[in-house]
Amino acid sequence: MKPRIAIDGPAGAGKSTVARAVARKLGLSYLDTGAMYRAITLAALRENTDLEDAQALGRLARQLHLDIKNGENGENVIYLDGEDVSESIRLPIVSRGVSYVARCPEVRDIMVDKQRQIGAKGGTVMDGRDIGTNVMPDAEHKFYLTASLDERARRRLAELTAKGESLDLPQMINEIAARDKIDSERKCAPLRAADDAVHIDSTKMTIEEVIDAIVSAVNGQ
Repeated sequence: MKPRIAIDGPAGAGKSTVARAVARKLGLSYLDTGAMYRAITLAALRENTDLEDAQALGRLARQLHLDIKNGENGENVIYLDGEDVSESIRLPIVSRGVSYVARCPEVRDIMVDKQRQIGAKGGTVMDGRDIGTNVMPDAEHKFYLTASLDERARRRLAELTAKGESLDLPQMINEIAARDKIDSERKCAPLRAADDAVHIDSTKMTIEEVIDAIVSAVNGQ
């Protein structure tokens, strides 16, 4: 079976970009688990569902049809009840709410089951916050990717600015810090590094350097 690679880390660490490129270089499939929770968050916002109502979120997650396909460049294309929501799930309002949805046990049970089914097939690079500790604890390769709070905020701000969104750096720092707190303190599968994960601080690294470091580690170089 082809190897399974888990890449965990906090918001804005560049996990999705790195994981997608690593999968492409190694000829593996890629799954952005965060996009799955973002899709549920988008649906909840559209239906005015209370993001702190666990039962309502669970009912919503069970009703929705979530489909994930690979695009031409290896990126995940997310379909919610047949609608391509790949761009919509990246809106700031979704980013602000996704940590509340992701900590909901009912939602996590549904999403993690889907993720484990995909991971069981092997040959997958999966990124998130609890991949190496909960979703694929037996993955052959585990990495914990992080960067300083300021650097993560700058990266996310540049991303959003390129898409025409208007936010300032202090606001972005506060939003990411708030997400870090919720993700690391939630009772259900909190954000943390697996004991056997390789830690990579990318604060002063380029994306290419991070990708090369992970590919080299997987290849035993």
